[in-house]
Amino acid sequence: MLIAGFPAGAWGTNCYLVAPAAGEECVIIDPGHQAAQGVEDALEKHRLKPVAVILTHGHIDHVASVVPVCGAHDVPAWIHPSDRYMMSDPEKALGRSIGMPLMGELTVGEPDDMRELTDGADLKLAGLDFSVAHAPGHTKGSVTFQMPETEEIPSVFFSGDLLFAGSIGRTDLPGGSHTEILESLGRVCLPLDDSTVVLSGHGPQTSIGQERATNPYLRQVAAGLGADHTSAPRRGM
Repeated sequence: MLIAGFPAGAWGTNCYLVAPAAGEECVIIDPGHQAAQGVEDALEKHRLKPVAVILTHGHIDHVASVVPVCGAHDVPAWIHPSDRYMMSDPEKALGRSIGMPLMGELTVGEPDDMRELTDGADLKLAGLDFSVAHAPGHTKGSVTFQMPETEEIPSVFFSGDLLFAGSIGRTDLPGGSHTEILESLGRVCLPLDDSTVVLSGHGPQTSIGQERATNPYLRQVAAGLGADHTSAPRRGM
């Protein structure tokens, strides 16, 4: 399997291209702010043909390049219905203006083919399997994507802004909930094998085993402690 990732834009949001191998079809995950050129460079480098864009949530740093990327390749985009409004109204999702100079660089709106994700769905795209888990807390419509383990590689978990190396997503924006994100961590992340590779929306690669041992929030949930037990810094927009 081929996974090509790069941080894009003002928020350093990780965009991923996933394919069975070079020269084949691929899926694009979270083409955010200023990601379109990086996507084109990766497609050319690895000789990939995109068939879909899938989105972990609707914040502008994860979706800003969806319209140009989908338009250039005539592919659909998938998002959870609770976050779909953010495609057309990104400032509402932040509870404030993100600034006119930045907004001037964005193409706000939906691609021609917009589809909705559901909890427990099994997406079969580009010859790959992605299991969808609804994981609210960062936003109401946050989801994760898990790919199954094979003989060659461990399971891969695209966590969006639910789980980072050493931290979790912020919950102080509209639709965020500290209680919900802790519940999502317990329900979605804790059952995963320690060998599961975690590719998050921001920051470096990690593993469930590493986070189970060191992440203060995941340790809090595993120990069954209250919602206000830790105040360690969080990441993401």
